[in-house]
Amino acid sequence: MAENLNTTPTAPARIVIVGAGGFVGSAIATAAKKRGYEVLSLGRTDVDLMADGSGEKLQARLQTGDTVVFVSAKAPCKDYVMFEQNIALAKNALDGLVGRPLAQVLYISSDAVYSDSPDPLTETSVTAPDNLHGQMHVARETMFVASLGDVPLGVLRPTLIYGADDPHNGYGPNRFRRLVQSGETIALFGDGEERRDHVSVLDVAELAVRMIEHRTAGALNATTGHVSSFLELAEMTFGFSDRATDIQRLPRSGPMPHDGYRPFDPAEAARLFPDFTFTDIEAGLRAAYEQTDPAR
Repeated sequence: MAENLNTTPTAPARIVIVGAGGFVGSAIATAAKKRGYEVLSLGRTDVDLMADGSGEKLQARLQTGDTVVFVSAKAPCKDYVMFEQNIALAKNALDGLVGRPLAQVLYISSDAVYSDSPDPLTETSVTAPDNLHGQMHVARETMFVASLGDVPLGVLRPTLIYGADDPHNGYGPNRFRRLVQSGETIALFGDGEERRDHVSVLDVAELAVRMIEHRTAGALNATTGHVSSFLELAEMTFGFSDRATDIQRLPRSGPMPHDGYRPFDPAEAARLFPDFTFTDIEAGLRAAYEQTDPAR
């Protein structure tokens, strides 16, 4: 079970975000700055964690009492080369963090750490994934737990993330939005019947900042508890536009990922932060659509 070490929200001395140039890291930086917190954003041009001696360079940027958010990853991890690179990123980061007098470390992980289950997944569900991406995050979480000693470690595990600034174009709502905005056809695998949980990047950033304010130690899922089929997501996106678009159904070349269903129980987020509410999926997708619509 996760624990809020601060019973009331407390401003951190400084937040250092390692991997701040990415989609999630930049969202966390923006959310923290909106609260008025001092933020040091470190991207690859500041500290290249794939380079020799990068741990020393990171350590030189840290101050006593810093809260460090580690979100740097090569994702999704698709092969053994990327797996090795992601372990190297974590190893070099830990070279800079271990032994430093830090207030907290927050590791941004993934719901991919969990094994598939027909029942809603929780923070205590089995973490024995059958894919390299999930195994990579399990390994990195283990490295952080085993290495940081008395420094409180929070682990945030988001599910599939959507948002206006997402640079990726993978299968799902971010691609659907771009296709509808350009008047192109959305291609669904099968009938688009597989159901997944999707979370706004703004919610992920908000939870990260709350975990910092409360010095949360332990794991927390950034999962809404609501599942939507990819067909439903496509149809929602159609409703945001008056452009002529259509759906094309493609034959599947293999089984549906996660057996077509991956539900979560968001009770832990509600317990830790009872006044937090996840963004409704349709409202979140509409906001991202309107923010990026070239016709507006």
